[in-house]
Amino acid sequence: MVEKVRTSVESFYSDAAKNPQAELCCPVTRKDVDTSHIPDDILGISYGCGSPVSEAGVKPGDTVLDLGSGVGIDCFIASRVVGSSGSVIGVDMTDDMLKRAVDAKESVGEKLGYANVDFRKGFLEEVPVDDETVDVVLSNCVINLSGDKEKVFGEIYRVLKDRGSFTIADIVSEKDVPQEMQDDKTLWGECISGALKEKEFTRLARGAGFYGINVTSRYLYREVKGLRFDSITISGYKYVKKPECAFVGQYAIYNGPMTSVRDDDGHDYPAGMPVEVCTDTAEKLSSDPYRASFTVIDATGDLAGSCDPVDGGSGSGCC
Repeated sequence: MVEKVRTSVESFYSDAAKNPQAELCCPVTRKDVDTSHIPDDILGISYGCGSPVSEAGVKPGDTVLDLGSGVGIDCFIASRVVGSSGSVIGVDMTDDMLKRAVDAKESVGEKLGYANVDFRKGFLEEVPVDDETVDVVLSNCVINLSGDKEKVFGEIYRVLKDRGSFTIADIVSEKDVPQEMQDDKTLWGECISGALKEKEFTRLARGAGFYGINVTSRYLYREVKGLRFDSITISGYKYVKKPECAFVGQYAIYNGPMTSVRDDDGHDYPAGMPVEVCTDTAEKLSSDPYRASFTVIDATGDLAGSCDPVDGGSGSGCC
């Protein structure tokens, strides 16, 4: 199945690299400041369904991996954000796409004043990147093209550092895609045949070990034969549980607005009520994407973490 899908998709996108396909372009808006350093002929081959770089919280110095990088647009956008101290890796299986990306890399580097992008040939199910070396994984309308999405999420988890994250723009369907549509090679290339239901997409991400799964945007992509397909942007975080985790008198308070929530480990948090948590959970809830929703109190009764001293205070955590 995987090899059959690869062959079909590679042929489809090899042609799309040479002859831009208008029907593959989605209504994605990018800021001029993000793309001013990218050649116009490259921007004309934009087959993504979102803007994952802008939503991923990429920071200067980060190592970023773009899966299914195509002609390199998201890689080049990330290149500007991570700066000369960061690095970007683009992985794609299509030679014609990679050639366009590599040809544009020199021009992009000249405009930015540094070169920090590395393009590699590879598959989503076998990513040519070392374990735990990446801060942020991006993917733009590509995972639906894989015949083994469970393995793709496993690879994303493998290459990410502890506390790393992914931001993926992709296509999901409202119902299971009928077999007749799955057998249509053109619909595979157009990101339809391989789409999963959103529930299944998030289940695979959680099954790989990710926490904090969050859909940050959604819009109608297409309707095909009466079936609705949405473009979503979804993020998730890698938190490796520490073996030395212990209960040391830390509490987490859910701030609302829901009356209560349950986390991925099955802990319940009624709004406004302190719940004792272990050191691992306390660290997790003090980090993205949870920190805005929780107050974590350490064993002394202060807010966990540190902050600037206030009114002559020591800055030990309570501002």
